[in-house]
Amino acid sequence: MEERIEKVLWSIALPGFGQILNGKFFKGLLFIILEFLINLQSNLNQVIIYSFQGDIQSAIEQTNYQWLMFYPCIYMFAIWDAYRDARGGKSPYSFLPFVFSAYFMTIGLIYSSSLKIFGVLLGPLFLSLLSVIPGIGVGLFIKIILGNLKRKNN
Repeated sequence: MEERIEKVLWSIALPGFGQILNGKFFKGLLFIILEFLINLQSNLNQVIIYSFQGDIQSAIEQTNYQWLMFYPCIYMFAIWDAYRDARGGKSPYSFLPFVFSAYFMTIGLIYSSSLKIFGVLLGPLFLSLLSVIPGIGVGLFIKIILGNLKRKNN
């Protein structure tokens, strides 16, 4: 279990690191290249800086949404893949929380320039990150439902 957590945490830090730790060097390098490409093209580092400085409007203006829309799926898939390669995710439908997190992060990104929560505009970074929570919840809920249906049919 500790090994799985380590690889997931490294994959959260930088997609591709978990794969490298799992001995999947080509796949890890591919994720790292995709991370850098999307990061540079979307201006993600500048968006992160502005967001943490509280300058949400500048973060929105700097965001290249056409490129950043790729990020949630690559990011969550890299985390899932590192977890699975570390012998995790053996239960049926264990991928669903990762998939739905990617979906919800993408939806959060789409609405990040206009959606206010309690009157606060969170912007592309914080709204996308906050969207992981309902993504995990919906994914777990659907995983439980499908698991129960599978057990009833067997």
